[in-house]
Amino acid sequence: MATVLLNGEPIGIGGRFPRVGDTAHSFMLVDTNLSDVPLSKFIGRRKIIAVIPSIDTEIGLRITRRLEAIADGFPETRSFVVSVDTPYALARTANAEGIRKVQLLSTLRGRDFHKDYGVMITDVPLSGMMATALFGVDDDDTILYAELVQDINAEPNYDKLAEAMLVTES
Repeated sequence: MATVLLNGEPIGIGGRFPRVGDTAHSFMLVDTNLSDVPLSKFIGRRKIIAVIPSIDTEIGLRITRRLEAIADGFPETRSFVVSVDTPYALARTANAEGIRKVQLLSTLRGRDFHKDYGVMITDVPLSGMMATALFGVDDDDTILYAELVQDINAEPNYDKLAEAMLVTES
């Protein structure tokens, strides 16, 4: 089991965190229209997947805004933010924040995502939520970049993500 920090205190994270070179685990998540969204829908496209504890947290909103801002630098790449929030909360935030380039996805019907991506918080008070993480995935679903952020309230390293995505761009 991995650990990350929450307000300076260690917190347990369960599941298997993917490594660079692994195949991204398939998933079925839910979009803001309550439609199922499988990873397989995006085969042949590069993907950026950010995982946040909640869209209603400062860090969740900051990461979402940042991905929205950098999406133009990756025009052939689909960008996603995944959280445990309801599709309704995600839709409300997308509308309020003008999020148009990043697709917000919920684990509402895809709870295996927590374990499959190694971001399942196992310790109280956030058990059931997910740790902050960032993945870059190529068009064949191979992991190009994987970062489990060591502090739940910190941002991932966007520069290293960009480097990994651009170096391997065909």
